[in-house]
Order: sequence, then C-alpha cells, then structure tokens
Amino acid sequence: MILNIVGDKLQIEWEWYEQLWGANLEKTWKIPLSHIQGVTTKEPASSWTEIRAPGTFFPGIIKAGTYYSNRGKEFWYVTNDRDYLVLSLQEEFFKKIILTLEQNEDWRSRLAETISETSDGS
Repeated sequence: MILNIVGDKLQIEWEWYEQLWGANLEKTWKIPLSHIQGVTTKEPASSWTEIRAPGTFFPGIIKAGTYYSNRGKEFWYVTNDRDYLVLSLQEEFFKKIILTLEQNEDWRSRLAETISETSDGS
C-alpha cells in the first residue's frame, strides 16, 4: 500500500493483492484529515470474538478485511503483527483502520502534526 496526503485527505492506494486479501473493491481510499480523530503505533486490541466479513486470516501471517466487534466496524490490513499504524475515525464507514507498514512512526508523526494543524484552523 502507498500512503499520501493529497490536499486535505489521506490517500491509501492498495496493490491488487491487498485488495484481494482484504476483500476491498476500491483501489484508492480518500479519508478527509478532519475525520481522523487519532493515530497511534500501539498494538491494537484483538480477540477471537471478532467477526470477519469479508476478509482473510492466517494466524501470525495476515489479518485483512472488515472486522466487527464490540469496538465497532474496523478494517485491518496487518502482516506479521508488527509496525502498526492505527487510525481512529469519525464520520467514516470504519471506526478504525489498522495497517502495518515499515514507516509507521513517520506516518504517525506526520498525521498527528497534520491533524493538529487542521484542528487549530491553520
């Protein structure tokens, strides 16, 4: 996946195989920065009680797709259970988007700074 900030939106571009594993029909997601409430690199909560519909799960290898739990509807694209980037959202289809990517700390800092600027009205 490729992340970019384009104007006032976070853009997530999915590779074809990521779309397949995550049962995601759209190649590009555009999320208004004003809809991102928070961003963290901490490992998110997960449990066996989650319902996956649709998506893919192979323990320790990949967790991808839409998951329903008592936390709400979340989208996961996680491989190897490391380098998390967790986006908490408002006014969006998903309550959270959980990703893994090598530059997770860089993206956390960049998004946190951008979100702060957006909420300050700068």
